[in-house]
Amino acid sequence: MLMANISTANAYDLKEISLREFDDVWFGNAQDNNAKTGVTVAIFPKGALCGVEISGGSPASRETPVINPMTAPTPVNAIVLSGGSAYGLAASDGVMSWLEEHGIGYETGAALVPIVVQSCIYDLAYGSATIRPDAAMGRAACEAAYRHEEIFSGSVGAGTGATVGKFGGMNRAMKAGLGVYAVQLGDLKIAALVVVNAVGDVYDERTGKIIAGLLTEDGKNFADSRAELYKLNTANPLSNRENTTIGMIITNGKFDKAQLTKIASMTQNAFARSIKPVGTLFDGDTIYAASVGEVSADLNMAGTLAAEVMSEAIRRSVVLNK
Repeated sequence: MLMANISTANAYDLKEISLREFDDVWFGNAQDNNAKTGVTVAIFPKGALCGVEISGGSPASRETPVINPMTAPTPVNAIVLSGGSAYGLAASDGVMSWLEEHGIGYETGAALVPIVVQSCIYDLAYGSATIRPDAAMGRAACEAAYRHEEIFSGSVGAGTGATVGKFGGMNRAMKAGLGVYAVQLGDLKIAALVVVNAVGDVYDERTGKIIAGLLTEDGKNFADSRAELYKLNTANPLSNRENTTIGMIITNGKFDKAQLTKIASMTQNAFARSIKPVGTLFDGDTIYAASVGEVSADLNMAGTLAAEVMSEAIRRSVVLNK
């Protein structure tokens, strides 16, 4: 179901587009369907300015300080999302070597250094705990991106091992995956890719109803993760730090690092509307925002639209995950 079905969308003039309609960015997936883990990559052959919002308390990430708005405006060459928890950060080694071989990176004078940022989900409890994304899988995702393969929502790439509603353990959780959605408004294009691996439940923000999450013990109905959380009247040891929702916003709007950081921050509203609870110490929630174009656009409009697009991507991550 498209965003055009939202009651007020007739006033918007939005149209859904393919990721292939974005210039200067390549998207690719690779996964191990037996081990239930994978990698999703966005490659920026000409570089892209980026911002990031980290709201969860347990992130597994690489090189996020380089996109802090107080650092130099160094272009990023790839954003990597993966499974494998902190082990999955090894996927970026393969991404870096692939980029170097294809002449993509920051020229230092002595060497070409690809700038790669990454975030990971914890999927070790769903498939194999010993097989994780590695350099070879990172390279495979880059090869898929280089072939300009289309990416769709589902149990693919970094979403291969994603699950939601884990407050009661894996036996009461539900499958989730990678959610993808992109729109165009005038000349402005915005895409969202998200891997939903939340401890909480996923809601359809249009209806306010749970569409995936914690199941009752008999598995026949949805329980309410917030109700379970509210039962914690004493400090919890937080041994279950096995959740994270990670995603990215890609736009052809022209924004600097500080503005992209604001767009990433505004996109967090989608997490708050669509996932409950979210941003806890159980989670490592992270959103990247990247600019790959020169289209002039209002920052407030772009951030608001990015949150809407992300909400739909989150919905698709659970309804289109087969």
